[in-house]
Amino acid sequence: MNSKAQIFPVAPVAPTLNRITYAMGDGIGPEIMEAVLLILDMAGCGLSFDEIQIGESVYQQGHLSGIAPDNWALLRNNRIFLKAPITTPQGGGYKSLNVTIRKTMGLFANVRPVQAYSPFVPTHFPRMDLVVVRENEEDLYAGIEHQQTGEVVQCLKLVSRPGCERIIRYAFEYARTQGRRKVTCLTKDNIMKLTDGMFHRIFDELAKDYPDIQTEHKIIDIGAALLAAEPERFDVVVTLNLYGDIISDITAQVAGSVGLAGSSNIGQDFAMFEAIHGSAPDIAGKDLANPSGLLNAACMMLGHLGLNEQSALIQNAWRRTLEDGIHTADIASTSPARKSSGTRAFADAVAERLGEKPRSLPAARVRASQPIQIPAYVPAPVNKRLVGIDVFLDWTGASGERNPQELGKFLETHAGKALKLKMISNRGLKVYPDGYPETFCTDHWRCRFVSTDSKLDAWGEGMVQAREVSFLDVLALQSRLNAAGSAIIKTENLYEINGERAYTLGQGE
Repeated sequence: MNSKAQIFPVAPVAPTLNRITYAMGDGIGPEIMEAVLLILDMAGCGLSFDEIQIGESVYQQGHLSGIAPDNWALLRNNRIFLKAPITTPQGGGYKSLNVTIRKTMGLFANVRPVQAYSPFVPTHFPRMDLVVVRENEEDLYAGIEHQQTGEVVQCLKLVSRPGCERIIRYAFEYARTQGRRKVTCLTKDNIMKLTDGMFHRIFDELAKDYPDIQTEHKIIDIGAALLAAEPERFDVVVTLNLYGDIISDITAQVAGSVGLAGSSNIGQDFAMFEAIHGSAPDIAGKDLANPSGLLNAACMMLGHLGLNEQSALIQNAWRRTLEDGIHTADIASTSPARKSSGTRAFADAVAERLGEKPRSLPAARVRASQPIQIPAYVPAPVNKRLVGIDVFLDWTGASGERNPQELGKFLETHAGKALKLKMISNRGLKVYPDGYPETFCTDHWRCRFVSTDSKLDAWGEGMVQAREVSFLDVLALQSRLNAAGSAIIKTENLYEINGERAYTLGQGE
């Protein structure tokens, strides 16, 4: 790892950047944004604002990403975005606005603090206080999907070493700057040994740089169960994109309400802050919405800007409001609130308590802002050898019986001299040779060809000392299969990288 550091402006940023772009959003968005802007103004935060339009109305104007092209310049200039929830129209063709902004502006880290406010917000876990740090740009959220046969669709899971290093390093640095003591990594690397496996390996590598922080790894299924059943055992959790999205909502609900949680999306030169809940159009305009999630996101924004005292001022007033039993309808329905307040009345109550501190809930901490430093990624030399190819076919067989034996004999006939058929799998399970007649097969087949003089390892599983094949060899194979009537739907080259097999074996291979 190169010791050169890039400064990611978590906080503080230059005072000239205290001009904020905001969007009212859809559904309850305008109501909760107005409430938050009121409180920010009453707290004397000294911010100035530019508004942009996003969401449903912009989608309907023909902008499939939910944001007009001319708004990007304003976002890029202000570099701070406070966003209310939006509604994405039903039907195909519409892109996720959040995903578009996160990727376009390089917002690699999604940070979601989750804290219990018991007994004022009911929860079974009154000491719960954790932070989910989620990778924000990769994984299945790359959104690359294809229908390949009449029966099978695929979604590509893309995970990069730079992306893993950046988010994992960020989680450790966040823990250190925030005085937290443990970081837990969640993956499913017992199944996805290359993608999730890389994330886990990099976590273990980087953990050595933080001897002052406890570390642990858990498989995502038991990790999610423990977050729901024993959340107080966690401190900072770092994980991949999809898992982080799911457990963020789990933890927020377990803490008492999804409506209380805010999140930050952090990049090198840009940051976006938002509530984690949706636009709730069913209660829009009824003065029922809870502005707390967006308000907590705005407090994170203030911390990002180095306005830590103002952030703590608002958080303490908000906590005092909860203690005084002034809750919006979503919380009042399950809590011992003395009064159910509308959106604006709740905001007024918070504003009235600015300068007060909670009596029993812990007061918000005022932490000196420290920029998080992420070492620059330096690519390592790679020795890459082509040793085979997976050819994916759309095939039902001459008789329509989808018999793997029939397909295997056909492929062996057309394999050629440089490559040989090693196995056929269907939905990841080997069905040829030595498959089982009970196995159900779809019309989607992976056919693995390897160099003719490849040797097996000691367990008869993976290739070692495989002869390198040429790109012309794999093209010639595909040409023969095509000429013989095969419907090739995709291919994946098989590589050895730095002397190690860089692909997984099929189940039963």
